[in-house]
Amino acid sequence: MITTAIILAGGFGTRLQTVVSDLPKPMAPVDGQPFLNYQLNYLKHYGIKKVILSLGYLPEKIKDFYGAHFNGIEIDYVIEKEPLGTGGGIRLALKICKEEKAFVLNGDSFFDVDLSEFYKLHSNNNSEISLALRKVPNAERYGTIEKNNEHRITSFKEKSGFLKEGIINGGVYILDKKVYLESTPSNKNFSIEKDFFEKELQAIQIKGFEFEGYFIDIGIPEDYAKAQHDFKGFKYK
Repeated sequence: MITTAIILAGGFGTRLQTVVSDLPKPMAPVDGQPFLNYQLNYLKHYGIKKVILSLGYLPEKIKDFYGAHFNGIEIDYVIEKEPLGTGGGIRLALKICKEEKAFVLNGDSFFDVDLSEFYKLHSNNNSEISLALRKVPNAERYGTIEKNNEHRITSFKEKSGFLKEGIINGGVYILDKKVYLESTPSNKNFSIEKDFFEKELQAIQIKGFEFEGYFIDIGIPEDYAKAQHDFKGFKYK
């Protein structure tokens, strides 16, 4: 089992500035505590021992709050000197990761994936890179994903802007350190979605597995407000 996770926690939170200012997006308070707390408690439940936080905007606000440990989890940090995008921020963190594989999460969304089952699917299907996928009734805010019967992702579709059901990237990944570092540029700003997943579909075994757990992206004010209610009964402590 994987015991290291990377969280992309460098977001500026442009769309949340009207309700949360002067804070990195993952530190936005949800029912009285930082959103990041919920992710860390969730990861602890699945046996994660170390979390590497990839920081960009106001990194000291996160470092000062969490320090070296949180609820029994060791916390480490990498800080972007200049914006590196999702792909570059992950790469920075993977370079200090001591395991061959790591879970990766977005710091502004929560997807209740059974990480033990996710890892089992990743291993049993000979996947090099795995994405946790979620079917949603309204995919207009997201790009959608198509895959074949062997779970291999065959295409990424752009946001349609239309109200329709679709399978989306849930923002939880399993990455192979060696594969990722060898396939991505050093010290460059790039998107993991556009510049890695989409470009490497033919060369790398990138597979997707569907999960039905609770999913929310707090990046817009409406869903941030919804989270205030939803997380009152959060099951991971």
